[in-house]
Formats: sequence, structure tokens, C-alpha cells
Amino acid sequence: MNFLAHIYLSGDNELITIGNFVGDGVRGNKYKLYPREIQIGIQLHRHIDTFTDAHPLFRQCTKRLHKGYGHYSGVIVDIFFDHFLAKNWKTYSDIPLDVYISNFYKSLSKNIDILPPRFKRITPIMIEGNWLLSYARIEGIQTVLNGMNQRTKGLSKMNEATKELIEHYAAFETDFTLFFEELKTFSKMKRIAIEKQFQDV
Repeated sequence: MNFLAHIYLSGDNELITIGNFVGDGVRGNKYKLYPREIQIGIQLHRHIDTFTDAHPLFRQCTKRLHKGYGHYSGVIVDIFFDHFLAKNWKTYSDIPLDVYISNFYKSLSKNIDILPPRFKRITPIMIEGNWLLSYARIEGIQTVLNGMNQRTKGLSKMNEATKELIEHYAAFETDFTLFFEELKTFSKMKRIAIEKQFQDV
């Protein structure tokens, strides 16, 4: 899952949400250097990624892309799924997407000192470009894919993947909708379990 989904699946705790957001920026046991709620969010992030990567519906989506994009297919599907979450946001939250994202940006800015180095660098850029809100439009997804392709020095050709998104749009959206219901349930249960583990220590 990409940024928006990780944020959404964190629940209402501000620091757990930030931990889930920055999960990719913290390796190994270094999560233990962060405050307790951040640690919970990082662990939740890892469980979400493991659940997602192994799920049959997610793997079905990556198969549509594998021939053209190889091991980058999973990254691309993550981005596609954030598009469908943003596009169908009213199905998942009573808070308007722009308000939800604005509140998250404020939270990030307030807590920027505790972010991992990479996220300290990208947070101002993300906020200025309003990345999260842009996910709702295919043009926004194209911009994301363009940037990721540049980071692979053009080797991934991820910038071309929007043509598959458009070609298989209904299939990707159906798979996302079914998958995300399962992921929501899993994430809630896992978050409660992780919080309990920390309480028991």
C-alpha cells in the first residue's frame, strides 16, 4: 500500500498514523528509537505490507503488469490502489478528503522533528505539491509514476503504466474494493493486537 492507504488504516491516533506513514523509512530494529506510538505505527505498516504482498487479489493485479514492469509491478499496484481509495473516499470516510489530508499535513508539520531523514526532506515537497489529494485523478497518478521512473533512471518505465490502468480500470477497481475491505478488517485487528503487546511489556 502507498501513503494514503497507510495513513487511513492507522485509526485516529496521530503518532500511530505518522509511524505508519514513515514505515518504509525505518529499517530493522531502528523503530525502537522512536516514541511508543510511532513504533506501533511502524510495526503496523510492516504487517500491512506483508498482508498486501501475499494477498491473491493484489497478486492478481500485479500479474496484469508483470510482463511490462517486472518486480516494479507491486509498487505500481500500490499507487493504483491509492488512486481508487482517493477516488472513492466518500465510501470510506465521512471527512472530506481535502479536509482529512489538510489535517494530516498539519500533523506532519507539527511533528517533523521526529520524522526519519528521508521523510523530513520529502514532507515539505509533498505538502507543496499536495501529493495525497492528487491521487484521486489519473493525472496525479501519472505525475507520481513519472517521478518514480526518474528515480530508477528510466529503467522501470513506470511512467507508461497509466495505459494499463486505463485499459483494465474496472478490473483494478473491483479487485481493490474487495481487497480493501479485507485489509481494513486485518489492519484494525492487528493495530489492537500491537497496542496490547506494548501495554503488556
